[in-house]
Amino acid sequence: MSYAGDISVVDAWRMLGEDPTAQLIDVRTQAEWNFVGLPDLSEVKKPVHRVEWQGFPGGAPNPDFTDQVAATGVAPGDPVLFLCRSGGRSKSAAIAQTGAGYKKCYNVAGGFEGDLDADGHRGHIGGWKAAGLPWKQT
Repeated sequence: MSYAGDISVVDAWRMLGEDPTAQLIDVRTQAEWNFVGLPDLSEVKKPVHRVEWQGFPGGAPNPDFTDQVAATGVAPGDPVLFLCRSGGRSKSAAIAQTGAGYKKCYNVAGGFEGDLDADGHRGHIGGWKAAGLPWKQT
């Protein structure tokens, strides 16, 4: 079984607002959550579940990822939107969680910060922040 596919940040925001069972799991690192920011889902009255896909600083895979996702309370039948910096880690997480029995795992394409711009910076081309979606600094 393959994951449900990629979804744009705008469509992810729409799904989170319209489907009461849809959940967002941010798979970036603690450092990214603290220093780059987090999506703000207060408008849709949902939490941002935070489960690292890889550890920081070494990038080692999180061996407890699927158990930690289950511990969030997200049900295997819920639509689950996985988000990372630009869409790479979240795609891997969506595929892995699908393999763990979750039926509707989506990768939020473009991620939180999107692709690098001409100056090598993120947050301006694609992604949650560049789309003007709600976010906050922690």
